[in-house]
Amino acid sequence: MTESGLSPAQPPAPEELKRALKAFKKRLKLTRLDEESKFNVGPMSSGRPSGIVAITPPNQYPREVWDALVEQGRLKKSSQGQYELVQP
Repeated sequence: MTESGLSPAQPPAPEELKRALKAFKKRLKLTRLDEESKFNVGPMSSGRPSGIVAITPPNQYPREVWDALVEQGRLKKSSQGQYELVQP
């Protein structure tokens, strides 16, 4: 127990981190595809890729999970509660 009477938080389980990262990647992919579908795509267009690099993580997982993934170097904090995927 800590001085405030609360027990220290347990770090997230590796399985939970894996599921959270998979959910993050899926949401990022879908967000990019949604953005790309809004471009005027014709036979003569350039078919520009989406410029989205950071998103708000899925709310099914607590902030501690996302912070643990940042500590592991899998994600990077961006602005205003958004995270971006670290490219290997």
